[in-house]
Amino acid sequence: MSIPRPSLLSRGAPRWLAGAAAAAVCWLACLGAAVAQDTGELSGTLRKAKDTGSLIIGYRESSLPFSYLNQARRPIGYSIDVCTAIVQAAAAEVGRDLAIQWVPVTSENRFDAVTSGKVDLECGSTTRNAERLKMVAFSPVIFIAGTKLMVPRGSAIKTFRDLKGKTVVATAGTTNADALEKLSTRFALNLKVIRARDHADAFEVLRHGGADAYAGDDVLLYGFLAKSGAGKQFDVTRDFLSYDPYGIMLRKDDPQFAAVVDRAVRDLITTGELERLYRQWFLSRLPTGERLNIPMSAQLEDILSSTPQQPD
Repeated sequence: MSIPRPSLLSRGAPRWLAGAAAAAVCWLACLGAAVAQDTGELSGTLRKAKDTGSLIIGYRESSLPFSYLNQARRPIGYSIDVCTAIVQAAAAEVGRDLAIQWVPVTSENRFDAVTSGKVDLECGSTTRNAERLKMVAFSPVIFIAGTKLMVPRGSAIKTFRDLKGKTVVATAGTTNADALEKLSTRFALNLKVIRARDHADAFEVLRHGGADAYAGDDVLLYGFLAKSGAGKQFDVTRDFLSYDPYGIMLRKDDPQFAAVVDRAVRDLITTGELERLYRQWFLSRLPTGERLNIPMSAQLEDILSSTPQQPD
């Protein structure tokens, strides 16, 4: 609608009429702004979701128990359940049911998959840190992990200082590989770092003697031991090499969708649903038969207990 300017209305008109016209224009402008706000015009990912009727989730194939494949080759896991809740929240926001399109991603291509629009959410075991926040956005923290070493049972490697001159495998594109490089430089360890395509590949390198140790997030290392039945062949060292808070990854500069993601995860936390999901995936027997028995860390307990509910 085209609104006439007060200066045009006031030409040759009585002063009271010009004032009334100006007031009318102001009222119409305010009304237009209110209508625009009430209609809540969608943008970004939510606009695309409403138009297409779907959201695209990037999943990992071997990040047990966060995001991995069951016997039917269907993505399941703790992060997958969190993302499913986000999709439901997005569906309520756009006013229609949303289907999920599943796209596999790896440690190396997950960031490009998000920034390029190939996926809308990356639901795996991705560390949220300041460097990554420069290119992507994250949900509130859903898990706390840390880099540890898996070594053959009986190995002399007990701490990172025992790695001098050794070969260590890590998954390409992870904070674990970065932590190794930094430790090698800082302490002159002269490490040879092998960067495997994915977590399962890294484990196989260690398993077949291609490396002296495998550096990975502690929970994933315990997951591989449970899944492979190799608990008597390998040990996980006690010391952390890094601290890694996990989040669900999404695109930057999409405030509407970011608000939905934030609200959905906060609702899971404040209603106790995230704690229930933790028990399901880390303490109970998994759908694929494994049992991890990993108690919730004190750091994650603190985060969950101190998370305020998102105001309506």
